[in-house]
Amino acid sequence: MAAMTHRHHGIDYVELTVADLDQAKRFYTEAFGWSFNDYGPRYAGIRGPAGGDAPEVGGLALGERPDPGGPFVLLYSTDLYASAEAVRRAGGDVVNGPYPFPGGRRFHFTDPDGNESGVWSKD
Repeated sequence: MAAMTHRHHGIDYVELTVADLDQAKRFYTEAFGWSFNDYGPRYAGIRGPAGGDAPEVGGLALGERPDPGGPFVLLYSTDLYASAEAVRRAGGDVVNGPYPFPGGRRFHFTDPDGNESGVWSKD
């Protein structure tokens, strides 16, 4: 596994609670190209789009459906509209945007378990 740089007070790892681990892995693989380290039937570590030796940046934890207002994760995209379409094709819902904000454009989406996250772009 590639060495990971940890920054004092920086976001180091994000865990999302999901009701169906296989469905969540399929969604994030199809929508964003993420890959996973499987740690048994209740947890998968997120390696992100680089796959291979990419360090883990988070995890999917099997549990009850998440409550609204959980952690908000913001991803970056070089093609915001293609990312929004990938979310829809993978079974997610774009719930806000794309819309302009200081610094670029962004949209919010929910995954099949109801976790709300966002994607932003500079243009």
